[in-house]
Amino acid sequence: MLRMPRPTDGPAITRLIADCPPLDVNSAYCNLLQCAHFADTCVAAIEDGLLKGWISGYRPPSDPGQIFVWQVAVHPEARGRGLGARMLGELVSRPWVSDARALTATITAANAGSWALFAAFARRRGLKLTASLRFQADVHFQGSHDSEWEISIALSSACPQTKEP
Repeated sequence: MLRMPRPTDGPAITRLIADCPPLDVNSAYCNLLQCAHFADTCVAAIEDGLLKGWISGYRPPSDPGQIFVWQVAVHPEARGRGLGARMLGELVSRPWVSDARALTATITAANAGSWALFAAFARRRGLKLTASLRFQADVHFQGSHDSEWEISIALSSACPQTKEP
């Protein structure tokens, strides 16, 4: 079941993210606020009563035409079954997001899983994915974090939405 998160999901989300390296571990309070303030742009995937997947996202105030995907986490036991793609499909179909003209995210070069997820999402919908360097390791992270590449997938209401596996 895919649904909007609830504040009570916060602790399970914190555990899930910790189980999904290389994701950055946020504070429990950050995850709670995402569930409380940004539920319309986040997705919780529940299987057998347990949280198995999570997408956090938001509409940037400086560019509300975008939906920015902050994190995608799929529990190791739930990988390889298309859950990440189904959650992205759920996210872009939500009324709060359906008018977005672009889906964006930042990804480190080494995060092969995220690159594959977003590329497959774009390909299945006949959309174009572009990437450009967004945050540089030395400039923005003082060398403590890898550079982040911003991906952008132009969304179009005229483009048919395909069903995810």
